[in-house]
Amino acid sequence: MGASDVLIWRDGPRPDDAWVALAEDEEPVRGRAIVVPLRRFLAAPENFLIHDGPLGVCVEAGESIARLAVYLLRLQLIALAFPVFSDGRNYSTARLLRDHYGYTGELRATGDVLADQIPLMRRCGIDSYTVSNGPTKQALLSGSLAEMRHYYQPASAHDVPAGTRPWLRRPAA
Repeated sequence: MGASDVLIWRDGPRPDDAWVALAEDEEPVRGRAIVVPLRRFLAAPENFLIHDGPLGVCVEAGESIARLAVYLLRLQLIALAFPVFSDGRNYSTARLLRDHYGYTGELRATGDVLADQIPLMRRCGIDSYTVSNGPTKQALLSGSLAEMRHYYQPASAHDVPAGTRPWLRRPAA
């Protein structure tokens, strides 16, 4: 899939997203915004904490983030992988990052993100998306995502601010 097939979304499309995902054996480029696989980062965090550009980590579904907690203040982005739409393990990771660890940086959902999942992801604290799914991409571009008006589960401590997009708004109390 080419770069033009993917849409980065955070309160609007961002086709010029500067983050570069590093492969397991790829060296970081000075000054570039990099995203490192969690396993690689935790194996030698000192190699990445000296990086002179923005730093992010990619968390695969099911990976533990407990050892990442001490580095959260240094991370500007945490990408949460959703390998298939039916794998929701990183919803819990998002909630842990926001509510338990107090992470305030960007949380990005990547992978097979469906339009119906975005309102639920917002409630967990995810605030940006790497979208390759055609119908989801169209829904974002046309502003036609479904809005959730009723919630049957407790909300996260992460408060979704009132915004210009329907999935950013919460129902009036």
